[in-house]
Amino acid sequence: MIRVTTRGLTFDVDVAGPEDGPPVLLLHGFPENRHMWAPVVPFLHAAGLRTIAPDQRGYSPGARPSEVEAYHVDELAADALALLDALGIDRAHVVGHDWGAVVGWRLAAHHAARVLTWTAVSVPHPAAFDTAVRDDPDQQRRSSYILLFRQQGKAEEVLLADDAARLRRLFDDARVSSARYVEPLREPGALTAALNWYRAYNRRVSGDPTPVSVPTTFVWSDGDVAIGPTAAHGCAAHVSADYRMVTLGGVTHWIAEQAPAALAGAIIDRTRSV
Repeated sequence: MIRVTTRGLTFDVDVAGPEDGPPVLLLHGFPENRHMWAPVVPFLHAAGLRTIAPDQRGYSPGARPSEVEAYHVDELAADALALLDALGIDRAHVVGHDWGAVVGWRLAAHHAARVLTWTAVSVPHPAAFDTAVRDDPDQQRRSSYILLFRQQGKAEEVLLADDAARLRRLFDDARVSSARYVEPLREPGALTAALNWYRAYNRRVSGDPTPVSVPTTFVWSDGDVAIGPTAAHGCAAHVSADYRMVTLGGVTHWIAEQAPAALAGAIIDRTRSV
């Protein structure tokens, strides 16, 4: 792990793999951190890829501003670009899960010159998600938890009550060890910073219909409780470049931990397509 200071913030970043390998930027989501990629990166390294996995804004202790507005998606995307700059990387393959996918879609749509290929995991193009939330009762039900997460104070109280039982239960069905994710969020201010990603959410911006023009793979699992089939299958309409959808059967939202080889295979195939 190295610490990278940029934009007045200091990020904890895991950089590993062949030094001359094509760079792959790995962006985690909520409520995880850079450690979610641990089961996946050995496969990527074996394929000759170099990985860069940061704890993003709010998750790195040295990158935890207090203002909700500081967690706007454009700020998060700017962090990713600044990290690449700091590491001397002009263009990278980008992979993002959950909220990391939201950041990646922003990069792929608005900073395509910096993105070699794009692999989105679990969360589809924001316009596909926005349409599903608006029109599909099933997706509305799946996304209802966001209303709680946007409530300052109440969300923290609910999620941290009873030894953070609600946070821990997020991982129960996936049989994923929650300690590496939950314990860091119990540090003062950490959970609020992570939830500020939801609170800074703006449907007009986050539902941006701008199509993606870089080669794209979308990896979705049919056991995902957060993203239903309407949003998932609506993704293709918003990519103008080569597009692939990989559906993993019997896997929950936590794809990296439950199906690391399959996810790594999809990433490697995409990086080799250019």
